[in-house]
Amino acid sequence: MMYYHEYLELDKVLDAQHPKSFAPGQQPAHDEMLFIIVHQAYELWFKQIQFELDYIQGIFGQDHINDNAEDLNLVRHRLHRIIRILELLNQQITLLDTMTPLDFLEFRNLLTPSSGFQSLQYRLVEARLGLRMEERHHREYYKRTNEGGFTTAHYDLLTRVEAGENLLDQVNRWLERMPFFRREYWASYPRNGFWDDYTVLYRESLTEREAGKIDDFRSFFFPDGAPSTLMSPEALRSALFIMLYRDFPVFQTSYQILDALIEIDHWMAGWRHKHLTMVRRMIGMRVGTGNTSGAGYLEGALARHYIYRDLAALSTFLIERRKLPRLPLELIRHLSFNT
Repeated sequence: MMYYHEYLELDKVLDAQHPKSFAPGQQPAHDEMLFIIVHQAYELWFKQIQFELDYIQGIFGQDHINDNAEDLNLVRHRLHRIIRILELLNQQITLLDTMTPLDFLEFRNLLTPSSGFQSLQYRLVEARLGLRMEERHHREYYKRTNEGGFTTAHYDLLTRVEAGENLLDQVNRWLERMPFFRREYWASYPRNGFWDDYTVLYRESLTEREAGKIDDFRSFFFPDGAPSTLMSPEALRSALFIMLYRDFPVFQTSYQILDALIEIDHWMAGWRHKHLTMVRRMIGMRVGTGNTSGAGYLEGALARHYIYRDLAALSTFLIERRKLPRLPLELIRHLSFNT
């Protein structure tokens, strides 16, 4: 017969807290138990995020994604589960705020050179979502196995994951494959072409002070040379089209997926900000236990580590719904799940 305690293997879980300050010869620091449990809880939630990403990346890794199957709806659902987990992690950090700087100093030196920076699971989550090494703040901190860095095994695993396909790559490819710009859907479109018309409408929507945004529009969606964006211009045009016409049935799930990715970035940035605020409160501008620059490093990461910033920037290029170009009937039928 299954027993609750055995099913959850609570003997292992509840015997995994061993404060260093409680070892013989040390002065027990009461708040070290809280510090350990909070960080262990983080790691359990990081594991769940990775479990959700296993499914999401499995769907986006397919050569063909059936819009009429349950796959994309489950992707949307599991992305929203990740959002709720990240929301919880943002709340959980307030528990550490019940520990004062003097409380932390009672055991801080016992942690050296370990650091939250060495959380392999968090780095894997970032890498799998699409944070690339060249985009990281102080990237030299990451690829090291010296004191304060990763173990060789963790370093090798992280390197393999970073070399593989991440969710940003997969979403980019999915958007590039969107079929709604096929010629047969636009045969009756009476004007110069959708993007020519939309460019004119977008320019007309800008105020005098915003006039320069038309140049941003062109470089974002139709760059002359190599794009400056993380995602391809083709993928970004598809994403903008989905946002503009999200009321059509075919686009509703796709729009919610794109919006969820933006929200994941939002909550991860919120967690970094709360972490930065906590570290400033606890140690001021002292060096981190893992030999990083402490609060200075966290501040840089907060500013740079936005994975889906291209998607978030699409709101710059929206126009009012009532002014959108009317789509041809052939395309409307395709977007309405009509047979």
